[in-house]
Amino acid sequence: MARPESLIFWALALAALSSMASAAIVEHTFHVQNLTVNRLCQRRVITAVNGSLPGPAIHVQEGDTLVVHVFNKSPYNLTIHWHGIFQLLSGWADGPEYITQCPIRPGSSYTYKFTITGQEGTLWWHAHVQWLRATVHGALIIRPRAGHKYPFPKPHREIPIILGEWWNANVIDVENQALATGAAPNNSDAYTINGRPGNLYNCSQNPKFTYTYKVQQGKTYLLRIINAALNNQLFFKVAGHKMTVVAVDASYTNPYVTDVVLVAPGQTTDVLLTTDQAPGAYYMAASPYASAPNVSFDNTTTRGIFIYENAPSAAVSAPRMPALPAFNDTPTAHKFNSNLTSLVGGPHWIPVPQHIDEHMYVTVGLGLAPCGAPGNNSCGGPNGQRLSASMNNASFQLPTRLSILQAFFFNVRGIYTADFPNKPPVAFDYTNQNNSMNQALIFAPKKTSVKKVKYNATVEMILQDTSLIAVENHPMHLHGYNFHVLAQGFGNFNPKTDRKKFNLVNPQIRNTIGVPVGGWAVIRFQANNPGAWIMHCHLDVHLPLGLATAFVVENGPTPSSTLPPPPSDLPTC
Repeated sequence: MARPESLIFWALALAALSSMASAAIVEHTFHVQNLTVNRLCQRRVITAVNGSLPGPAIHVQEGDTLVVHVFNKSPYNLTIHWHGIFQLLSGWADGPEYITQCPIRPGSSYTYKFTITGQEGTLWWHAHVQWLRATVHGALIIRPRAGHKYPFPKPHREIPIILGEWWNANVIDVENQALATGAAPNNSDAYTINGRPGNLYNCSQNPKFTYTYKVQQGKTYLLRIINAALNNQLFFKVAGHKMTVVAVDASYTNPYVTDVVLVAPGQTTDVLLTTDQAPGAYYMAASPYASAPNVSFDNTTTRGIFIYENAPSAAVSAPRMPALPAFNDTPTAHKFNSNLTSLVGGPHWIPVPQHIDEHMYVTVGLGLAPCGAPGNNSCGGPNGQRLSASMNNASFQLPTRLSILQAFFFNVRGIYTADFPNKPPVAFDYTNQNNSMNQALIFAPKKTSVKKVKYNATVEMILQDTSLIAVENHPMHLHGYNFHVLAQGFGNFNPKTDRKKFNLVNPQIRNTIGVPVGGWAVIRFQANNPGAWIMHCHLDVHLPLGLATAFVVENGPTPSSTLPPPPSDLPTC
């Protein structure tokens, strides 16, 4: 008779073989090049992947290895970031320029290869150089591996809904002009749903400019909503229909019923929508949530249409329109963001780490940088200076000679300094608008300052908005990790009272958190993946201004916790 331990061994071996058998190598080729498109009365040349906007959707199963050959036929430097992918021991494939790699030069190529482990749901991929992600992006959909199911009833169909932003200009020129003048960049001219602006915009009455999807009455659809916009959070609604949130950032949630979804740039939200209304046509629509007071923004609305099969022609010709929240409806935004909880015991759920090794209190927000030479006050930002941004009074500056990950791996000095502070150098009333334009606080030095963390350490960060220019909701994205969102609120974080609000049981798990306008959010994660991982505001207007830092996570004690060498074709600087 077999021993119990022998039976356990063979059971584990069979499970491992079954897991390996269900995994596959999924291979794609991306040709990144110019594409001429018509939008809003204009023919524009954009940068796109494989001749489409959005770019191709990637479909994989958990456990698969993804191989993507990227050929840069565009006139710009390029990298691709796989937003939300853990990149366990494959940090060389994460993609942010000068953090994990140097850019892929025009006329060159690079192959990204990584295994997707412990993740299911909706993520996305996008360019991570300058503003190219405005048009270089697409969905990355991870389904359960063979033999596994969703933790909710199987939907009739799955529909990617990619919310984007459109300029009647070359987006690289828009960014470069802002950086040259020191002023805020020009606002976008439209929002889009799956690359189409919808019929509320000029020259968009042709049906080809409105995304339309035909549905069957009485069916349930899984909408995979991705905010690929550069600089705006977006409210999303479907006329006459409720939605049930079942996942955010590829992490399952307790079902949350709502008639409105808020998605910040970088975030994804999976919702179930049941077509339980009378046969007809119903607009889906998205409009901005703009929290910064007295700051201009693109205050327009994009919309698409769900059309029921067998709907009468009169109803199809006059779709119902949802009532969207006001652009400054912070109560609705906060209600949505603070009511999501994780699905305890669901696939890939991880409990909150209880022991904390690194306590960090980090201020985030806009500031100023000197215009240039002393006495030169001719820049386009406030007070004739340049707009800047910082975390803990350090305005992050990308290196150019070598990526941070290369410097870490090869122990090259002079690329970064491991002195990012655990708290602000000066404590003040962070969200008091009387501190706006405080000359003693508003200028932050430019430097490549990172936080060094030991392998497996647990990090808790209190992210605190500031009002040095204006309070604003900041979507903060951490590469390489998910984190638990323990609490969020308004004003200055109060450790005596606000720690009592921490959810240590089933907090939402994300990779991008919208730090409330004039408020704070507390996140916690375990640094169990060695490498260099940038944390930055996912408003593209803020990243080049310095609203970022990076974590350099040291190697662990075993080969399975040590970063391997870079691939031979890693681009060089």
